[in-house]
Amino acid sequence: MAENERVAAEDVRRVAELANLELTAEEEIRMERDLNAILGYVAQLNELDTAAITPMAQVSDVLDGGEAVNASLREDRIVPSLDRQRVMACAPETDGVFFKVPKVIER
Repeated sequence: MAENERVAAEDVRRVAELANLELTAEEEIRMERDLNAILGYVAQLNELDTAAITPMAQVSDVLDGGEAVNASLREDRIVPSLDRQRVMACAPETDGVFFKVPKVIER
């Protein structure tokens, strides 16, 4: 979004549709107001000079070519898993390999 661009009612409806949400007219108005307030706050934060601020640590800073540096990471180990047949025997419905579950999204 451009710096001065605002969230419009159509944007709220589209995001709600993508999220499979049903919003009332009042909720759409509140969401539009709240999203624009968030964007306004982010715009304020973007005005700050952070050049002298040290970035937070990143995993790539801790690891050097896959080797731990000043970090206590556990060694990867292969361990026995649950027996599939015993697990599937406890499942309410299965095809023998996967659990079968009811469809929850209608589209």
